[in-house]
Amino acid sequence: MSEPKTIEERRREGAEVRREVLGAAYVDKGKNPDPFNKHFLDFTIDHCWGNVWLRPGLERRTRSMLNIAMLAVLARWAELEAHTRGALNNGVSEDEIAEILLQAGVYAGVPVAAEGFRSAFRAIEAWRQSAKR
Repeated sequence: MSEPKTIEERRREGAEVRREVLGAAYVDKGKNPDPFNKHFLDFTIDHCWGNVWLRPGLERRTRSMLNIAMLAVLARWAELEAHTRGALNNGVSEDEIAEILLQAGVYAGVPVAAEGFRSAFRAIEAWRQSAKR
């Protein structure tokens, strides 16, 4: 059994995972957050990225697919866009993202799927453009 990680270790590893998943460009946009917003950034790095995303129970690809479904159903469009980019970075295909959104549409409603496709497509277009560089 490995030694428990310190908060500092989890924060460092969480920040690395966040950068790998969401991409350097996205992470660097918020590199110097306002002190007010830094509270939330630290919270997400500590609890989301430095805890749940580091757990061995699911691969990053699976976590990304779950996030797309949950964020679509919750109508969290800005986060859906960010996590669509993350899903692509984690090896989820455009076709798989479409299937996830169709599945969400069946259970959460067609308007959710429609807006989900719009949000995801913005991220997909940006991802395609960055891949061409």
